[in-house]
Amino acid sequence: MLRIRAKLRQAADQMKRRPELCCGAILLTCALILPLTLTCSRVKSVVASPRAPLRFFPAEAPLADLFLGQLEEVDRLLEEADVSLVFYYAPWCAHCITARQHIQQVALRLAQQVQFVAVNCWWHQGRCRKQKIFFQYPVIHLFYRRVGPIEYRGPVRSEYLESFIQRVCAPLTYLPSVRALHTFLTQHQQAVVGYFRFSSSPQPAGYITFLLSALHALRRDQQGEVRFAVVTNQAVAEGVSLREDESVYLHRRLNSSLVFPRTQRNFTVQAVCDWVFENRESVIHWIQPTGAKSYSLEAELQKGPALLTFLPHNPLTANQLLTQVSAVALQYHCGSEEDLFPRCCQSLSFSSDASVCELCVSRCWALALYLQRVSLSSCRSVQSSYGAFGRWSVCCRSVPRPPLDSITGLQCRSNKTLRFYLLDTQLHWPLAQRLGASADQSRDLPFITIINLRDETHYVLNHTDALEDFIQNFSATYSPLHRHLVGHKQQQQTQSLIQEVTSDSFLHTVMDSQRDVLLLYYSVWCGFCSVLNHVFLQLARLFQGNSALTVARVNVGRNDLPWEFMVDHLPSVLFFPRHRKQMSVKFPENTPMTVPNLLRFVLQHSDHAPWEESGRGAEPQSLLEAELQALQRQVFSLHRARERLSQQLSVLWRENRRLTLHTHTLETQNAELQEQSGRLETLYREKTRQLSDTVHRLQELADASEELLEENSLLKVLLTVLRERDGWEGDSRDTDGQEEASHESSSTVNASPSR
Repeated sequence: MLRIRAKLRQAADQMKRRPELCCGAILLTCALILPLTLTCSRVKSVVASPRAPLRFFPAEAPLADLFLGQLEEVDRLLEEADVSLVFYYAPWCAHCITARQHIQQVALRLAQQVQFVAVNCWWHQGRCRKQKIFFQYPVIHLFYRRVGPIEYRGPVRSEYLESFIQRVCAPLTYLPSVRALHTFLTQHQQAVVGYFRFSSSPQPAGYITFLLSALHALRRDQQGEVRFAVVTNQAVAEGVSLREDESVYLHRRLNSSLVFPRTQRNFTVQAVCDWVFENRESVIHWIQPTGAKSYSLEAELQKGPALLTFLPHNPLTANQLLTQVSAVALQYHCGSEEDLFPRCCQSLSFSSDASVCELCVSRCWALALYLQRVSLSSCRSVQSSYGAFGRWSVCCRSVPRPPLDSITGLQCRSNKTLRFYLLDTQLHWPLAQRLGASADQSRDLPFITIINLRDETHYVLNHTDALEDFIQNFSATYSPLHRHLVGHKQQQQTQSLIQEVTSDSFLHTVMDSQRDVLLLYYSVWCGFCSVLNHVFLQLARLFQGNSALTVARVNVGRNDLPWEFMVDHLPSVLFFPRHRKQMSVKFPENTPMTVPNLLRFVLQHSDHAPWEESGRGAEPQSLLEAELQALQRQVFSLHRARERLSQQLSVLWRENRRLTLHTHTLETQNAELQEQSGRLETLYREKTRQLSDTVHRLQELADASEELLEENSLLKVLLTVLRERDGWEGDSRDTDGQEEASHESSSTVNASPSR
């Protein structure tokens, strides 16, 4: 401490002698401390807050747009309406932007019946983003008097959405008369009728359960194939054999209709829905591929041959084409639309006469088990019972045999059982085009095709043919239908050495009886095929101008070919000789595909010399010599090209050697520079440390100078006080001396008179 104080005093003395040194030290200290302070106190990175969201729907739209994600407002709005639709969206989502117009159109038409609410579920400060977890947008939920949510997963188009909303608004159809009951059963594929007596209670408990079952079924049936109706009149209910209160009837066209077994199952919402969907049957199904990578279509095609019908569909209006296709499908499944309750009864012939037994089953292959039980010598009525394959009944009577060319009951008489599917042309037209629909075909016309995924074949119905004949020809043992070949549409053919063949031009080009054809099978994804391009080009140059031989290729990845012309691997080369197209020859797989081998292969299997028609009057030997000379010239040119390539390679090798040496030199220099950089970094750290020590010492000197200045100020004050004190004492002394002198003088004056 004493040494520090001594140094401070010494520094203070120096600053007193040279005050400019103190100011310089202070300025230098501030200049050093300020950059260090700014560097150490680095400003934190600030992310700009997102802009507040705007309305997603126009202000004049008849819906509540909660663009701030106010989920609490949704609960309040749901209580104000019987039926509500909640549209959860993200402002950036393209699907939401596309669906906005359709939602607005439906809201304009149904604003008086339904409460429409749109919620921005992407705004991070809203409750919707914090409480809801959605993996895709948009999400549409419907609520029926606080029952829900019923999620809509169909196409987000105005007509589909409006149809689904109408089914939610009216989940049950009231049937006041027998005629209304008959109309309801014939118009819908699957019909569920409930009988309830409202005399005992305004709303029986069973009716509430049935209503909730209809709403619950909408979650599993987006297309509305299953329709629910209610009957309150006992006379109407007897039309479907319902006599007990709170009974449910499932109408089926192919098999016997069923009544809900109250003694075996509890009458609950889940039990009724499960029973309906377990026992329902449909002759025709709607499928809606997502348009992205999905197995939804493949899963249906894996079940067996499928008849796909593309037709324009509007769920809000009646569709005559849909009615006709449904009638054909019902006829194919052994049914008839003329009967009120059509039943699919398989006819079993017991003898050569017209005595047959009709067996109503859910699966035709159950007939074999029944034949083991019933004696073929007699034909008698058998009561309905329950078997291992569901409920079935047998009635034996004399019925007329259907004509052989009829499709009635063809499902049970053919090993090629068809499944009928419907697709909307407006939604899935690209798929129809890939299956063979022409680009100039009107979308108002149906497009029908049969796909057999197991055989990898599909057939397209011509507009001039009837659908019944199309199905009958497919089901025949030796089908007269021609497999539809999907091929790439060839652009305008340019003059080239190798002719490109497509599905349309394959038979015309390859099966030309006047020309030999050498055909290469390739695909874009085949790497070995790309390597052979230059080989075929050289071969085509040898036969350039030869009208007896065609060198062609076909892209089998984009062009379907008849099965007899397909190959098992790529690349493959086939030679089709003229006049003997059935004796096509495949190039040996264990032989390299080179120009000499291909030339030898063509000469070996051709029944004439390829140069016969190259020119008139030319001798074959001279032409062969000319071809040989041409090959020799090509070989000579290849040798010269090889020499040039060798020279270029030598130059490149020398250049590579020079670059290697230069790289080594650069690496050495780089190592020296790195070493020098290390030394500079060490020197920099040393200088930085020295500078830090200097700054620290200057800071100590600044602190000491401040203390010295304070002491100097105190000393100055003390010195001033001392000087003032010394002056005051001097004045007092002068005054005392004057008083003493005056006193002495007065004493002298007084003494004189006395004398």
